[in-house]
Amino acid sequence: MSSRTISDADFLRYQRQVSLPEIGEEGQHHLVSASVLVIGCGGLGSAALMYLAGAGIGKIVIADNDVVDVSNLHRQTVYREEDVGVRKVDAMKRQLNALNPQVSIRTINKRMDSFQLGLEVSLADIVLDCSDNFESRHQLNGVCYKYAKPLVSGAAIGWNGQVAMYSLGDDMPSTKGCYECLYPKEDGNKQHQVNARCSDLGVIGPIVGLIGNMQALLTIQYLAGVREQISTSKIHLFSGQTMQWQQLTIPKDPSCSVCGAHLETDRQVGN
Repeated sequence: MSSRTISDADFLRYQRQVSLPEIGEEGQHHLVSASVLVIGCGGLGSAALMYLAGAGIGKIVIADNDVVDVSNLHRQTVYREEDVGVRKVDAMKRQLNALNPQVSIRTINKRMDSFQLGLEVSLADIVLDCSDNFESRHQLNGVCYKYAKPLVSGAAIGWNGQVAMYSLGDDMPSTKGCYECLYPKEDGNKQHQVNARCSDLGVIGPIVGLIGNMQALLTIQYLAGVREQISTSKIHLFSGQTMQWQQLTIPKDPSCSVCGAHLETDRQVGN
């Protein structure tokens, strides 16, 4: 994290969360000094990014290569009708700047190749996967493991949503798995479920917002140092029809192509 002091203006803006004993001025200092990478400006990213900017994250990098479509508006509530046809990263940056001009926003309007993605991940303190496709999720999981960066992953389809945080840093427990352990690439059935898009199966808007908000909450907890209650490598499943949460542990797969024991020596930490 970079260093930035808390000004009087900062204190006034963030006093409601600074007043929480778990955060305080020290936690807020961590937030305004943090750098967060968010992949995807759709429904998940729309919800997560607004709360991250509102919380005072110092630097946010957002990546997406899509434009706003009228069919997005029922769930991607950061956008307005006049944004239809506009690049999502541009419309998002405008909204985030309007909400909190103190946050530094940098945009990437393309699908990054492996080299650039690795560079961006290495510069971030934490990464949010708000993408909508199987390939991006697996690629991001592998890069975050390589550079030992925590990853907050979310997904939503139909009436259901899921969120998980993977502690892929030096403190990753040897018994806890990564995204690849949960959804192996070669598993055709799971691949179909995870790779389903809203355009194929539909989605109810508040589910996307709920999961995106959970991603923001986990990120704020992690960066502010409120980590005691964070359950890593546990997937939290929510049903919008029954209004019930279910939590499942993600065990490490010894043969995992990303975090398996036989690959541990190849891991590059922080470079």
